[in-house]
Amino acid sequence: MHMTPEPNRGNSEEFQRAQDEIAVRLRRRGVSLTGRETGDELADALDAVERFESAVENSGGDLMVDEPVGSGSPIAPDDEAFVLPRRQGNEAMSRFIERIEVAISRAKARGRQD
Repeated sequence: MHMTPEPNRGNSEEFQRAQDEIAVRLRRRGVSLTGRETGDELADALDAVERFESAVENSGGDLMVDEPVGSGSPIAPDDEAFVLPRRQGNEAMSRFIERIEVAISRAKARGRQD
């Protein structure tokens, strides 16, 4: 008789903690989450956001003025190209990440113009 092994409860709890931490980091950056995102989606979104932030900084942007305040919008961004896109209502995370990729290209291009 073949039995399926029990999932390792410790790893499951650790995975959930990691997911929760990523969600907190995304929310701090103004990314709205539904709670239905997978761990991979959250990790991919955080990676894209961090690459966007790096592109902004490398292009001369200041994240302190370009990032949203809480759940609102940035108060006075120095350049709209340096503002992280907002996730729309029921937008799929994959589509949101695609829009971040476009924003990364836009931020990099802005840096080359100066």
